[in-house]
Amino acid sequence: MDSLQQRSSTVQEPPGAARAYRPTPPPAWRPRTDPAPLLPDAEPLRVLGTDAVADADPELLRRLYRELVRGRRYNAQATALTKQGRLAVYPSTTGQEAAEVAAALVLEERDWLFPSYRDTLAAVARGLDPVQALTLLRGDWHTGYDPREHRIAPLSTPLATQLPHAVGLAHAARLKGDDVVALAMVGDGGTSEGDFHEALNFAAVWQAPVVFLVQNNGFAISVPLAKQTAAPSLAHKAVGYGMPGRLVDGNDAVAVHQVLTEAVARARRGGGPTLVEAVTYRIDAHTNADDATRYRGDSEVEAWRAHDPVLILERELTERGILDEDARRAAAEEAETMAARLRESMNADPVLDPMDLFAHVYAEKTAQLREQAAQLRAELDAESEAE
Repeated sequence: MDSLQQRSSTVQEPPGAARAYRPTPPPAWRPRTDPAPLLPDAEPLRVLGTDAVADADPELLRRLYRELVRGRRYNAQATALTKQGRLAVYPSTTGQEAAEVAAALVLEERDWLFPSYRDTLAAVARGLDPVQALTLLRGDWHTGYDPREHRIAPLSTPLATQLPHAVGLAHAARLKGDDVVALAMVGDGGTSEGDFHEALNFAAVWQAPVVFLVQNNGFAISVPLAKQTAAPSLAHKAVGYGMPGRLVDGNDAVAVHQVLTEAVARARRGGGPTLVEAVTYRIDAHTNADDATRYRGDSEVEAWRAHDPVLILERELTERGILDEDARRAAAEEAETMAARLRESMNADPVLDPMDLFAHVYAEKTAQLREQAAQLRAELDAESEAE
């Protein structure tokens, strides 16, 4: 006890002491890892327009193109449905299709995708029925699909809450010995949420097989990135948690696919999590309820249109002889077929069962839920008898 008191009094020397006490930290303070390999590159990785594209699989390039064309048409059709009153709200990913599609294509069937509310296109690219993907945004039902069947976590509007869920699933899978990777998507605005930081911290400490994909589209609704963070990039945030950060051109579908493929492979072999920042842009407004002209100019939007993910991939593939007119026409026709089916399905009035309000809330209904369900059933039966 005397020695503890002596050390304490030595550390807390009064102001004006002749010589300040400067202790040498014990070895435990030193970094567990060398931070240098964790740092992202100074510039976003690009493949299109470089010699590296020659090494890409032509069939993968054609598939990326088809999915981008379908994704662009999906965004346009969903946006139109909001104007027709068939969708309550739609957060478009026009301009962000490259990151959305790449996120879906890098995963194996056994892996899990954890999307944000804006990532309906990623879910569709993974194989989810477009109508089911929009069910939540239409307000028809709980989620619209079975998460276990598709290995896609529920789409939901709270920001970043899916990230800790992704870490938990990935960690549990590793404990069970399952060869599963979770890919969690979030926007730049979501990185300002506490769930983002908690998820990264747990993922790094547990070395969970999870990949975090941040789509930096410039704005959190109307708040530009510069008013959210002073970090050199969002990818730099990875270093503080002890995981690699990667910076990629989010409109370069080939580059995003390459970076995510490497991150997923690293996670699967036990290398731990990776944070990937895809630098992209939100061409459309935040949602159909937003007026983006109040916080950004047309010149900014037009500058990004010149870096359109669909056009730059189409131009590259055409110049290299990988894409011809027949392939372009086939991609457009496939996208139009999808859009027509989406219109037809969404224009039909849904058949809803009010009793579904009480389904999937708890595994076993509480006494209060049973009471409420009984009351609603009695009211519905009374209305039916009155008709």
